[in-house]
Formats: sequence, structure tokens, C-alpha cells
Amino acid sequence: MIKKRKNVLGYYVDIIDFDDAIRFLNERIQNKKGTHVVTINPEIIMAAKNDYELSDIIKKAALVVPDGTGITWALSLQNIQQVRIPGIDLAYSMLECANSLRYRVALIGAKEEIIRHAEHNIRNEFKDICICYSHNGYFGIEKEKEIISNLEENNPNLVLVALGSPKQEFFIQKLKRILPEATFMGIGGSFDVWAGAVERAPEFYRTIGCEWMYRAIKQPQRFKRICKTLPMFAIEAIIESVALKFDKKENKNV
Repeated sequence: MIKKRKNVLGYYVDIIDFDDAIRFLNERIQNKKGTHVVTINPEIIMAAKNDYELSDIIKKAALVVPDGTGITWALSLQNIQQVRIPGIDLAYSMLECANSLRYRVALIGAKEEIIRHAEHNIRNEFKDICICYSHNGYFGIEKEKEIISNLEENNPNLVLVALGSPKQEFFIQKLKRILPEATFMGIGGSFDVWAGAVERAPEFYRTIGCEWMYRAIKQPQRFKRICKTLPMFAIEAIIESVALKFDKKENKNV
């Protein structure tokens, strides 16, 4: 499948609809092509601009989908219409695929009780799913070595990592070396939702692209991060769109 990619503040975002993203990932898994999926949002982009390692990881990802409304808004400034692809929905659909296509799945992240409840609920919903390995997200260096060794032994096709960004991106980068044919996806707080510990935003908020607002209302500590990154992201996105329009106008006059 040929994907179109567009640039937002120096980072490529794939212009793709939800169903094509699922098809792309299934093709990659079935052809044993190692894949890192990044569900990008303004916070990740602003963090990457100040972190070379994170920046490099994102730029090398095989699939970068716009998880944040801010990304689709930035693309719209360039007259590019792209639907938001929430990471939690993409990951859930891949679990459906894993259930029907018999992929081996690994789950890494969240607190012990959360990962256990999430795994229990996933197994109840997908009766034929093969979860070959799971572990909570609270581990040090020595435990990390053990987890990596266990993952290598179990050889999953799909690895869902919920450590929060950028920790999950750094961990996935390590895993790619020992599981070169696997598909990896960082999914933030998805296990909390699947475990029933956190309520996801109602459909209304999701439809209008304000799921982030609902989460911030429910978790006020998120406002500090949002207020720190969104204004600067918005300013830089506007400047970028103006510069692109100016360049196009100049090229037409040449």
C-alpha cells in the first residue's frame, strides 16, 4: 500500500483513513515487516523538537497517525483534510484482527492490577485471542532485561506498550532490535480504559474532536502539560502554513 505523508513542524504524518491503516498493519504483520506505529499529537511533537533521540524514533516510524485533534487542525491549515485516528481505537481494532487472524499479542504497561484487569477483559471479549505475554509498566533495568528476554522467547506479532510518551517510544526502540518482525504500538492510557478504571470520553466529545478536553476536566493535572505545549504548537503551525502558502505563491510567479 502506498501512503501519502505530509509534514507538520518537521514530522511526517500519514494521510490515511482508519480502514486503510488497519489494512496496512495487517499486511505488514503477515509479511513479517517490522513496524512501529506512532500515534502522534502536539505534545509528542513539541517534546521531540527538544529530544534528538525521540525525534529520530518518530521520523523512522513506519506509520504515524494523527491521534491528536491539534494535528488534524494543523493539517487543515495546509488545506489537507485528515480524520483523527485515536490510538485506542486503532489498537482495539488490531486486537480484533489478532483474534480472527491468530496473531500472538503482548501487553506491556500500566499498574499490575490494571494490566491484569485489562487482560482479563480482553480475553473475555475476544475468545480466540492469543495473549502470549503481559507485564505491568513498573520495572527497573534488571526487570527490563527479563521482560525483553521473555518477549524474545514468546515472539509476539503485535506488541502494545502503554508506558506513556516518550518512555514507551524508547522502550519500543529497544524491543525492535530483538523482535525485528513484530508490530509495535504505543497506546498511552488505553489499558486503564480497557480495565474499566478510567471512563473514556462520551461519544459527543469524541465526535467534535474534544476528547482531550474531557480528559483534562477529569484529570486537572493534564492542564499544566496542555497549557505548556498547545499554544506554542498552534503558533508554530500557523507560521508554517503561512510560509507554505507564501512559497507556493512565489513558485507560481517564477
